[in-house]
Parts: sequence; C-alpha cells; structure tokens
Amino acid sequence: MLAWLIRPLLCLLLTSSLWWGPCGPALASLSNNNYDGNIYALYAGNGSLVPPRSTLAQAMADQRPAVVVYFLDDASASKRFAAEVSELQRLWGNSIELIPLATDPLQNRRDDGPTDPAHYWSGVVPQVVVFNGQGEAVFDASGQVDPDALNQAISQVTGIALPEGERSSTTISFNELNSEVVSRP
Repeated sequence: MLAWLIRPLLCLLLTSSLWWGPCGPALASLSNNNYDGNIYALYAGNGSLVPPRSTLAQAMADQRPAVVVYFLDDASASKRFAAEVSELQRLWGNSIELIPLATDPLQNRRDDGPTDPAHYWSGVVPQVVVFNGQGEAVFDASGQVDPDALNQAISQVTGIALPEGERSSTTISFNELNSEVVSRP
C-alpha cells in the first residue's frame, strides 16, 4: 500500500526537477561570463547589429570608413561595451560601416592579409579598430574604449564633426518599461 503512494510522488519529484532544472531560472547579467544570447539585442536594444551589413573586405573595396568591433557574447567586458556599439550606430548611421564580429571564428585560423579581420585582432575583447577610406587602421584600442576618443577617430576618418551637444559617454538605458498611462477622451 505504501509503495502505491511513494511511486507517484517519486515520479512527480523527478519530472519537476527535469522541468525546472537543478539550477533554477536563468538570469542574464552584465557582470558574468555566461552566454546570455545576442548581447546587442539584450544589453543594447539593437539586435540588428549582428550580423553586420557588410564585411571589412567590402568596406575596403568601396573605400568606406569602417569600425570593426571584436566581441564575445559570453564576455562581461563585451556585454558592458554593447551599448556603446549601439550608440555608434545611432550617432554615425550611414557614414561608416559598423562591423561587430564575434571572435570565436577568428581563433586558431590563418591570417589572410589586410582585408581579413583576423589580421587586426589582438586576442582581447572588446577591441575596436577604425579604418579610413584607404583601408588604413587609424585607431586601435582594447577594453572599455573611451567613447570620446573613438568618436574623434571616426570624425577624423569621415570628415564629419560630431554634432554639438552629442556625447556618446552619456549613459542611455534601452531596456526600460514605460509605465505612463494615457487616457483617451
């Protein structure tokens, strides 16, 4: 009689641990090196950055200024820098080719020359390299890159001044809840 009661309870316990998992709910965080998904969609509100609209080779062939951002989706430093990359797209729009590249495919492969992004990657994320229209790297920095220095380099290669009053170093929150209630007459 007791076995009839224990067997269903044991089955319920096992299936519930499989359903909810042993670790509980997954929590995304800027401060860990866990994979949370597309960091630009999650932390910058701009999933359209990945995949990039063009390659470094195409930008060089078209003689367009390019900004290559090397990142990893599971690196806390890349997660924290994602909002700055999104801000670059907002500020510079169609004036540059913004090319965010995950570094996983670049690791342990041969360098195919100056049009290959692997040629410029130093092995650190995030890393930002700014190219002028002639394909020359004019800015190369790693880590939490100073947004003002980055914007100055982009301004130099595009010949376009950053509009007055625009500073990318201001913090912008993309993932907000708008709780304003609007009443209609």
